[in-house]
Amino acid sequence: MENLRNVRNIGISAHIDSGKTTLTERVLYYAGRIHVIKEVRGEGAVMDHMELEKERGITITSAATTVHWGDKKVNIIDTPGHVDFTVEVERSLRVLDGAVLVLCAVAGVQSQSITVDRQMKRYAVPRLAFINKMDRTGANANNVISQLESKLGLTVVPLQIQIGSESNFQGIVDLINRQAVYFDGEKGDTVRREPVPADLVDATERARQGMLEALSLVSDELMELLLEEQEVPLELIHKTIREGTIAQQICPVLIGTAYKNKGVQLLLDAVSEYLPSPLDREIHAKDNNDGMAEVALSPDPELPLAAMAFKLVEEPFGQVTYMRIYQGTLRKGEFYLNARQRKKARISRILRVHADQKEDIDAAGAGDIVAVMGLECATGDTYCAEGTNVSLESIYAAEPVIDLSIVPTKRADYDKLSKALNRFMREDPTFRVHVDAETSETIISGMGELHLEIYVERIRREYKVECTVGAPKVSYRESPTQSTPFNYKHRKQTGGSGQFAHIVGVLEPLGAESAESFIFENKVTGGRIPSEYIPSVEKGFRDSLSKGPVAGFEVIGVKMILNDGSYHDVDSSDMAFQICARDCFRETFRKSAPVLLEPIMKVEVETPTEFQGPVTGQVSSKRGVILGTESRQGFAVILAEVPLSEMFGYSNDLRSMTQGKGSFSMEFLKYQKVPAKFQEDIVKKAALEKATA
Repeated sequence: MENLRNVRNIGISAHIDSGKTTLTERVLYYAGRIHVIKEVRGEGAVMDHMELEKERGITITSAATTVHWGDKKVNIIDTPGHVDFTVEVERSLRVLDGAVLVLCAVAGVQSQSITVDRQMKRYAVPRLAFINKMDRTGANANNVISQLESKLGLTVVPLQIQIGSESNFQGIVDLINRQAVYFDGEKGDTVRREPVPADLVDATERARQGMLEALSLVSDELMELLLEEQEVPLELIHKTIREGTIAQQICPVLIGTAYKNKGVQLLLDAVSEYLPSPLDREIHAKDNNDGMAEVALSPDPELPLAAMAFKLVEEPFGQVTYMRIYQGTLRKGEFYLNARQRKKARISRILRVHADQKEDIDAAGAGDIVAVMGLECATGDTYCAEGTNVSLESIYAAEPVIDLSIVPTKRADYDKLSKALNRFMREDPTFRVHVDAETSETIISGMGELHLEIYVERIRREYKVECTVGAPKVSYRESPTQSTPFNYKHRKQTGGSGQFAHIVGVLEPLGAESAESFIFENKVTGGRIPSEYIPSVEKGFRDSLSKGPVAGFEVIGVKMILNDGSYHDVDSSDMAFQICARDCFRETFRKSAPVLLEPIMKVEVETPTEFQGPVTGQVSSKRGVILGTESRQGFAVILAEVPLSEMFGYSNDLRSMTQGKGSFSMEFLKYQKVPAKFQEDIVKKAALEKATA
């Protein structure tokens, strides 16, 4: 097996349009993986292999590839920037050892950069920052560095300064080696190192001193040398940056322009030098045989296998499952246990992946990312060798905030549609499907308009099913606001044994801030209700949550405390207590002064300064709360919190208001109470839809 010290599993993540895919394309070219550079807008980048990605010039699904750089093997995942596809970034970061956070030198830290940063911190992924687009008008690396510190709270260590600015950007000064680096040739293939230009010598020494002082906070040895005013050896600088990065104490910053082929090779050097190998990460799993005790996994190919299925893709010849191997060796033709399903599955093929091209291999060891065939599983499932039974922490999936009804135009296409929807649900944990019990409509739910629009388009293209789609609907929630006691009896007498159940307790609101949506607490003592009926009461309450009595939306923020009750020796049963709990919940919830909660989005609007007034006014008119504005080179960036219901079709409004120059991005922030007058309208509309259904 290969030396794991030389393996790097990295992801490239950023806000939309920061140049991630262009950067990945250059990495593939310089590493010899491809011989012609393709552009994202034009013939389509290699990593954007779906037709839809090429047409729209955006990344929709994360794509994996492997390159070799020097003696290092680098597995790379290029992830989408749109918040609608945030699960692609989430699941990629879950299985990676390191990441490159790409930032635009003009726009700096944007809303999605903050989301990606939060995801990196959630999975404790060490990162490098790469400030891209240094050749653009208004590029300002110092501004981006200060935003990384103020907005993301990172301790940044710039390793380079620029030679020339904006359109005159010529090269980079490497602060560690005190060298000027130029990229010659049409594609920047030749890296030329020269002495630092005379006019930059002072700036280089100042920046290098600043870099060493930042590193001295990580290394006592380096601090001693600085205090004694001795020269710091290069090996110690590299060692300190690597250790500080892996411990997430610092974030090294590099600069360049992927589009103009400058700085990419130095970024690859930094990835090889400073990001962790599988041996540097501590990974823990839960032992299912030992009461979920934590066990440490070791990237040793000889130990029993532990691997995670982090992404599923349905292809014409079957389901392809992307896997990260944490421990042991995965071998073709062998059986492995799915810890969640508790079923064994045989691996029929193992594939090494490059975007949409694949090559067969017989085995893959710890630290590898591969695709396998022959598995029926869900995103986040753990596979382990027979005799062991461990589970890795699953992947966080955000709750969907927008619904659409979908109906195939031809009745004969229902089967194909259900096949497509089942596949997409397995592939994407943020995409949900349910059938409305009252209207019998198929409802799809997702993270945003673009998210669902892409899936509807994929159904049309990949399954040849034309669909009629309803208007987007907001996923409201219902929640109680006051504590309400209940004392409910369910009696039904028919021929033979009847039904009897009696429950007493309190419904308490948990508040919109609570992480839990429902809590059940049993305080019954002395066998007033037999213990076998308690789960039936909880099930009855839980069954009532999917449709609240106010307007038929999901109920959240409820705590049900069961204090007392009674039963009948003959007439009480599981079903009687379930029915009793369901009816009791509906009656009690109505008395608890319930309110509707609506999803509030964090919105970032970028507009030319001359349109700032009208754009800000329109955001305010949409019940938006302006959090702040900042100026960036002739553009104003407006940060606001706006209800999702007000944001439908906003892209067209913004374009027409800013002569097509404005853009915006948004992501789900929280649920908040709907103002009373709007709540009445929503309840009336829901009642009308129910009546006409």
